[in-house]
Amino acid sequence: MTEIQDERLLGMGLLLQIGRRARQAADPREVGFIAVNETKQVLSYRQGALWLQGKGVYAVSGLPESDPSAPYVQWLARVFPNWRKEQKSRATGPSELPAALGERWGDWLPAHAAVAPLRGKDGSLLGLLLFARDEEWLEGELTLLDELASIYAHALWALAGGKRRGALSSGVFRGAFKLIPVALAVAALFYPVRLSVLAPAEVTPKDPFVVRSPLDGVIDRFFLHPNQPVHQGDLLFEYDSSALRAKMGVATKAYEVASEEYRQSVQMALSDDKTRGEMEPRRGKMQEKEAELSYSRQMFHRLQVRAPRSGVAVFADQSDWVGKNVSVGERVLVIADPARAEMLIHLPVADAMDLKLGSRVKLYLGTDPQHPVEGTLSYASFKPELNPAGYAAYRLKADFAQGATPPRLGLTGTVRIYGEEVTLGRLIFRRPITALRQRLGW
Repeated sequence: MTEIQDERLLGMGLLLQIGRRARQAADPREVGFIAVNETKQVLSYRQGALWLQGKGVYAVSGLPESDPSAPYVQWLARVFPNWRKEQKSRATGPSELPAALGERWGDWLPAHAAVAPLRGKDGSLLGLLLFARDEEWLEGELTLLDELASIYAHALWALAGGKRRGALSSGVFRGAFKLIPVALAVAALFYPVRLSVLAPAEVTPKDPFVVRSPLDGVIDRFFLHPNQPVHQGDLLFEYDSSALRAKMGVATKAYEVASEEYRQSVQMALSDDKTRGEMEPRRGKMQEKEAELSYSRQMFHRLQVRAPRSGVAVFADQSDWVGKNVSVGERVLVIADPARAEMLIHLPVADAMDLKLGSRVKLYLGTDPQHPVEGTLSYASFKPELNPAGYAAYRLKADFAQGATPPRLGLTGTVRIYGEEVTLGRLIFRRPITALRQRLGW
């Protein structure tokens, strides 16, 4: 008698322990593991499986997690729905299943099984428990299985928040809840935003004075450095004078010879009427050589190039020009006013949009990207052209905001150009749609 009481007390203690573990479970996955594995402490079975409404085969005994692609789990997923109307635990077998499923019973389960429904407080079906073994199930074991099913159902109901249409149900509310993010995403596509594009930009002088080569020659020396301030009359650079000095010497000798010939013809004309006719040609030749000498002297005075106005000298590097042979009119450097600057923008053809003069732009300098500089679009080229980077782009210019101090000349960065107001969907899919149209031709 004492042994029977001890067995009953042991069984009751195990049941209470399982119930406490189920109540303390952190999530449904832990409840499922306890149900199919630890139930073996109070009931004898060889295989167990848990099926949850809306989630399918949720747990299988002997495995930490069920694999939906496994043939055994796929077969169970087709078998469980046949017992959804059960109200209490009972014994079952292959004879209660459709022929196609019942024929496979022996491949996956022992001959005798018991199924227990897990129902919430409102009577809704949360899931089904299946235990299988070689021996038949007794009435007392099915009663105990009912109690265990109630414990597991209570734990699952509590973890689901006690809602009829919670995470474990597949009702209309759960489906509608899943559609909320989709609806919000679709609604966001119609949110109005300002169309904008990014393009590389550089701070360049506005209306600068271009210093060009006044003669053909070789630059011998530069007297300033890039971005150096200069004042009107300061010496900028000078040419090599050797070639011009030689030309001026030849012109001087030629003028002297022509002048002497003309002087002799004048003296001879006083006594010889025949020589009098040669005076005018020799006079013309002398004037021609005089003009050549005068031109050579003027060019000699141009060997030193001075600043026509004050500002900042903008050019790449001295070594690019020293020793270089330049032609008349060739651009050498630019003198700019630091207080008058603008943005030079190269907008790639792929990012082109409808631009209007006066549109807002914002320049993010590479040296200070956290403090953008505002401006307005003042010029847009009619057609694209190859920029120094080698790709086709529209040439744009933008003025800095009135009253703002322009950044240092030569700084580069990225400019954001703002266009018309469009929907967020158009902004996101603008480039993919453009590429698709170019490919399909519509």
